[in-house]
Amino acid sequence: MPSGGHISTELRINDRIRVSEVRLVGPNGETVGIVPTDQALKLAQEADLDLVEIAPQGKPPVCKLMDYGKFKYENAQKAREARRNQTNVIIKEMKLRPKIDQHDYETKKGHVVRFLRAGDKVKITIMFRGREQHRPELGFRLLQRLAEDVAELGFVESSPKQDGRNMIMVLGPNRKKAEAKVELKAEKETRRAERDAAEAEERAERTAAQGSAPVAPKKERGRSENLDPEIEA
Repeated sequence: MPSGGHISTELRINDRIRVSEVRLVGPNGETVGIVPTDQALKLAQEADLDLVEIAPQGKPPVCKLMDYGKFKYENAQKAREARRNQTNVIIKEMKLRPKIDQHDYETKKGHVVRFLRAGDKVKITIMFRGREQHRPELGFRLLQRLAEDVAELGFVESSPKQDGRNMIMVLGPNRKKAEAKVELKAEKETRRAERDAAEAEERAERTAAQGSAPVAPKKERGRSENLDPEIEA
């Protein structure tokens, strides 16, 4: 074959199967045995099915009776579903200073928690300035503290390492992206249902309050109120 030639991955079916005999498998997976290819083709025609070569490397090749169109459709559906469930790995980044105050630390930690819950990796960068570069233990202790605080959601995928003026650690989520998306969607729907229930309860209370309030008697308009003032009674 010339270099760079196209190799087809399409299964051979029916008349494209050129061998003299095949090891035949029935439509329900039952073993029929080794039969001449023309006999296998006849069985396929009688059953209104296709003869499909599923293991060409066999001696003789293994063929199965099946609805090839349905087979291809189901495989395409499975491939599409697999691509839909496949997620790209996203790495978020969070930068901290070694002498960060408690309020800022809690804010940054909140972001890390949100990223991990969403199934994303998080790159934590400690930025050293000036004399802080001679105190790498400050950054190391801060990264250890953060890893312990979010241990329920993530794990240390890459241990703290010094990189010039920075110290870097990577946290990986405990749950896969697809699982995290399902959980977050369920939580969102639960919150929406709770909000709708609260609003319905509030409307019911307002309706009940309006129904129990005394109704003011309707004022009857006098004759003079119904007439044009310029017209004498």
